[in-house]
Amino acid sequence: MKTLKPLLRKTLFWDVDPLGIDYEKHARFVIERVLTRGNWNDWLELREFYGLEMIKNEALQIRCLDKVTLNFCHTIFKIPKEKFRCCNTEPSIRKLWSY
Repeated sequence: MKTLKPLLRKTLFWDVDPLGIDYEKHARFVIERVLTRGNWNDWLELREFYGLEMIKNEALQIRCLDKVTLNFCHTIFKIPKEKFRCCNTEPSIRKLWSY
């Protein structure tokens, strides 16, 4: 990892103070946010800052990835989808309430 902060769009972190993010301590949060909501330039910045190996290790541990993001990670890292935590974690609500 580099010592400088990656140049990510501030709109990715609309719910937190972007200046207060510790990019080492909150790496999984940053990686998840860029993977799920970032654009190609955000991805390139993320890859430059963290490196593919760290992104891969953190992506494997993310609890919830949408289908597009999961397929992107599956393709980029050449890892079976079953290895991702999001595919092995049961949802907390198994079925909707009946009214």
